[in-house]
Amino acid sequence: MPQDHQITCIIPDGADSDRRIDSIGGATGSKSGGPWCIKLDVAIKGIEDGTWRFWTSVNGNSVWVIIATRNGKKYLKTEADGAEPNNLLSLPRCS
Repeated sequence: MPQDHQITCIIPDGADSDRRIDSIGGATGSKSGGPWCIKLDVAIKGIEDGTWRFWTSVNGNSVWVIIATRNGKKYLKTEADGAEPNNLLSLPRCS
């Protein structure tokens, strides 16, 4: 059974022309119970392996985060998004 984690912040990959997110994070849910931040590729592998599921809050509603592919690269977006991953990109930067 996958573990569910809320994404509350991101680290964008500023060097990437297609605005791919570098890392995702949350306030709680790490093994220590505190804040967490993981690289995007680790998160994608965890979703594909069935280890994790991620969600975030958009306009007060909980939405699942899914894997999508564009230009041959996997990235994360919410189910509520269209072609652009704007819901995740609108999250604050992880500190």
